[in-house]
Order: sequence, then C-alpha cells, then structure tokens
Amino acid sequence: MPIEKTTALANSNIAFIKYWGNRDAAYRVPLNDNVSMNLDHAFTTTTVEFDANLNADQIVVGGADANEATRQRVSAHLDRVRALAKIETKARAQSENNFPTGTGIASSASAFAALSVAATHAAGLALSERALSILARQGSGSASRSIPGGFVEWIAGHSSDDSYAVSIAPPEHWDLRDVVVIVSTEEKKIGSSEGHAAAPTSHFLAERIQALPARFHRVRHAVLAKNLSLLGPAIEEDAIELHMMAMTSVPPIYYWSPAMVQVIQAVQQWRADGLAVYFTLDAGPNVHLICEGTDAAQVESLARAIVGVQQIIVNVPGGAAHLIDQHLF
Repeated sequence: MPIEKTTALANSNIAFIKYWGNRDAAYRVPLNDNVSMNLDHAFTTTTVEFDANLNADQIVVGGADANEATRQRVSAHLDRVRALAKIETKARAQSENNFPTGTGIASSASAFAALSVAATHAAGLALSERALSILARQGSGSASRSIPGGFVEWIAGHSSDDSYAVSIAPPEHWDLRDVVVIVSTEEKKIGSSEGHAAAPTSHFLAERIQALPARFHRVRHAVLAKNLSLLGPAIEEDAIELHMMAMTSVPPIYYWSPAMVQVIQAVQQWRADGLAVYFTLDAGPNVHLICEGTDAAQVESLARAIVGVQQIIVNVPGGAAHLIDQHLF
C-alpha cells in the first residue's frame, strides 16, 4: 500500500428534511429519506497518513489531541477503512473545521466525509461515490450527504448496503443561500447520536413518520423547481418537528435558547414585511436562514443587527467532498 499523506475537504450540509432516529443504530441507517444542501463556507479539512511505525492511531482535531471519545470514534472509522483495504497499519489523522464544532452546523457530517475520502485514498482504495457515502454514513449519519455535491437526497434504504446519498441537482442549479446565524459557539452537551437513540421515546415519532413522505416529496419538488415559497414553509415545519421530538423524548433534550427564539421571531417579522426568507434548525442552538441570492445581503445585514448574534456564515450550495493538495502536517 502507498505510504502517502492524503488530504480531503468536505462541506457541511443543512438538512431540509431532517434525519432524526435510526432504523439500524449500529450502521446509522435512518428512519426516513431526507434532503439537504451542501454549504460551501462551512467545511472540514482532514489529512491522513498510514504509518507502519505507529503503534496506535494519532488523532488531532483543531490543533489539539482528540479527547478519548473522539479518538475512539475516529479510530473505529479508520478500522472500517482498514478492513476494506485489508491492512492493519495505524494512521495519523489531523482535522480542522473552519466553523464552530458541535453547535448544530453538522460538523460531524463534514468531518466524517472528509475522513472517509482522505483515509480511503491514503489506504490505496478507489471507492465509488455510493460506496464512500455508505462508508461515511457509518461514522456519522449525515456525513453520507456531504459526499455528493449540491442538493442531495439521502435514500434511507433498509440496510447498510442500500442507504446512501445522491446528488439531485448540482450546486449551480439554484442560487439558494444559507445564512447561518451563530448565537452560541459552545459545544452542545447532548450530541445528535444521543438524540437519535432517544427518538423512539417521543410520542410524536409515529405522527412524524406518517407525515414525512408527503413533506419529503414537497421539499424535493421545491428544490428541483427552485420554488422558495413551496420550500420555506415545509422546512420550517420539519425543523420545529425535530425539536418537538427532542423536547418530548425521554429524557428531554433542549437545544433552544432565548437568542434562537429571537432570531426566529425576527424572520417571521421580516417575512411579514415582504422579505422572502425562512428558517431551519439542526440539533443545536444556531439558526439557518434560507433565502435566494438576490435577498442574501439584506438578510445578512438584518441578522447582524440582532442582539446576541456572534457570527454570520453565508453559504451558497457547495460541491462534493474531494482531495486537495494542502496537507495539515
């Protein structure tokens, strides 16, 4: 096998139809099909090198040695790559995000997508996009969506072999923007994995599963038709439903904050005043504002004026995970 550093870059993504709850927790096979958009200005860069002189994997995240939980999770993913490549060589892996980690901006999605691309190439493998999506999914479910580019559908499937993501439209298909409004950079105390495990304890789950197929097709059609007035209400409904499930699970999970509510209420007022902008939320305190490119500057300006807003990241649809030449070590 080649002893060569390999570096990959993968974008985070924002789910329009959410992933919350697993059909198969071990392989992170989701309960439902979902739709997302890659984010070009929220990404992870990861460098991997397999080295026969190492006795254990060396994992660095954000310039510091990874904590034990992260080290175990990354090493487990490297084990999946080693199994595919039929090697036992330990690896050195270093990763950096250009956005806050663990705050509801899908940092694990970009992280495990970048790790999957870098590690497989470093191990001498040449996997198809589908195979990479399946591999990335096992590290973090939403990472499956960060492998293809642009607007993405994650086909839930029924097993690990048929649960993967595909691009339904390239980045240039629609000049849609995600203005990420960051009101907290503190890493959330309860991760998405715990939320997925708790999902079946919410009495809203059965109602959600029943309502999702129609909403999924509405959102998918809205993306393909570039219809924001159809997309917006559906993604707001789905985002609120995710948090209703989190708050009614056992134990309950609360990601909401006063600043988040303030941003949501501001969006409702801007829309009443004629500005075409909608919100969506992931499992965290920060708010994603979805609008078209013609309104992005105004949305950003209004968002910056809200008390409590710490940072704004404006994204256009991002591309597929890919190799780059700039190594981290």
